[in-house]
Amino acid sequence: MKVFREDMATKVHIDEKDIIQRIIQGEKDLFKVIVRKYNPILYKIGRSYNYNHEDTQDLMQDSFIDAYKNLNQFKGNAQLMTWIIRIMMNNCYRKKEKSSFKYEVVKDINDQSVPLFSNPDVNTEKMAQNHELSHIIEKSLEKLPEKYRIVFSLREINFLNISETAEILQTTESNVKVMLNRAKAMLRLEIENNYSKCELYEFNLIYCDAMVEAVMKRINELEK
Repeated sequence: MKVFREDMATKVHIDEKDIIQRIIQGEKDLFKVIVRKYNPILYKIGRSYNYNHEDTQDLMQDSFIDAYKNLNQFKGNAQLMTWIIRIMMNNCYRKKEKSSFKYEVVKDINDQSVPLFSNPDVNTEKMAQNHELSHIIEKSLEKLPEKYRIVFSLREINFLNISETAEILQTTESNVKVMLNRAKAMLRLEIENNYSKCELYEFNLIYCDAMVEAVMKRINELEK
């Protein structure tokens, strides 16, 4: 008999297709693995839309429940990550009473990366991992137009590649590059005009257990 322990999922490679099939077949407790894995990403997506912590948590729960109820419709043509992110983004859109996400057409495309800050020694990825930078970047991101916040969040906070970001946003890879460069430029100016140092927020993992518990409680209620 095949045995799967939830705590092992964070230590070994997970065959997500296998897990999905087993959840569909009735092993609903395995959905905890999916919640834990994608908890941080969905949190950052929600905060990128300027939702507060409580609203973001509600949107995350709704998104996980939507994913659970529609697992049998996931065909594996896309990655599970991009599928769940799209669910979260759609819920964010609906909350703001928007039916679609529109992008400007960029005529002049410059593939050169724009450094986030004037200091060439500052590395965006390293900044994203620095706890001391959280509050200031979060506040600065709130002042960026929504589409630039989302691109920045997907690429620089959740570390999706260009292709994955373009797929989620349903735009071209070239457009992603341009919007990301513009987002960095706007963010750099915002921070340099207001702060002497900067930080980037990241999901507080102390909320992970609470999210898992809340989602599984709702799943159990669905099946009563």
